[in-house]
Amino acid sequence: MEQVAPPHGPALSPPVAAVRIEKEVLDVQDYLQLYRSVGEHLQWDERLRMSRDQLAAFLNSCCTALYILRLEGQPVGLCEFDGIGAREVELKHFGLIPDVQGRGLGPYLLDRALREIWKGQPDRVWLHTDTSDHPKAKSVYARIGFKSYADIWEDFPD
Repeated sequence: MEQVAPPHGPALSPPVAAVRIEKEVLDVQDYLQLYRSVGEHLQWDERLRMSRDQLAAFLNSCCTALYILRLEGQPVGLCEFDGIGAREVELKHFGLIPDVQGRGLGPYLLDRALREIWKGQPDRVWLHTDTSDHPKAKSVYARIGFKSYADIWEDFPD
């Protein structure tokens, strides 16, 4: 899916009290803890296959932007972008821990993070979806202005 213009309309309001979104640089341990909490049930493994040095370099790169959703100070969601400063920015990982899903926090995080990314004036923000994504992922992406540009079916060994 791709977005070729910033989200339209007014920014979404916080759906609950005590929620905060900040661009952060996490250390490897804190990042992996959040990554696992959000992505384990979605079968995320890309960052788990990286060495600690590779992951640290990625997290500290000027091409990486990581927006963390905190509820009452605790990290409960992430929105990770790669390619900052380039014409095309990829939304690599986006999600919430299961305990906070269904409260409007996902669309709020995505809206806020995308509005920040578009301040860098990329030509396009894009992402991959797959069958392991949350069942509502595609509809959330579509509501915020993403459109499908290609459907590819791939088989991976178990």
